[in-house]
Amino acid sequence: MTKFDDIIYEIAADNFGLITSSQARAAGVTNNELVQYARRGRIERVGQGVYRLTRRIPEPNDPYALAVALVGPDAFLYGEAVLGMLELCPTNPAYLHVATPHRVRKSLPGYIRLVHTPGETAGAVYDGVPSQSVADAIRAARASVMRGRLEEAVERARQEGYLLADDAREIARELEVRT
Repeated sequence: MTKFDDIIYEIAADNFGLITSSQARAAGVTNNELVQYARRGRIERVGQGVYRLTRRIPEPNDPYALAVALVGPDAFLYGEAVLGMLELCPTNPAYLHVATPHRVRKSLPGYIRLVHTPGETAGAVYDGVPSQSVADAIRAARASVMRGRLEEAVERARQEGYLLADDAREIARELEVRT
């Protein structure tokens, strides 16, 4: 087996086909080796320090995982993006909200809406993507998602097990208070 098969493929296969240069470096693969694999067509560079396997079957949540990887370590889906990924209510697919407690200096694609959250970290992991908890995501989306859609999200989240009945009632009450 090669370094690609033993290290890069094993890491990327469990991470939506993505591997970051820091993950590769921690596993003993240099940046130069990543560049060589990209030149050979085994991986493709999709952003600063982020690579993707070229031969893999796409998954529905690939864009969400990619957005989090592009922002960097400790990044997580935020607000509307969590609701959209879990298909709890209709959201604007043109933008993905990603939060990070760190300062981000690299340029990001225009579809990523960066939210700076000092001291806050991911509250959950859904389908392998670090995310804000559903309850917190609904609360965060109050400013940008219509109330009817949020009420629908609360009900679907309760039905699908993302929210306990008590939490769903509390959030529904908070939504009613909003004018």
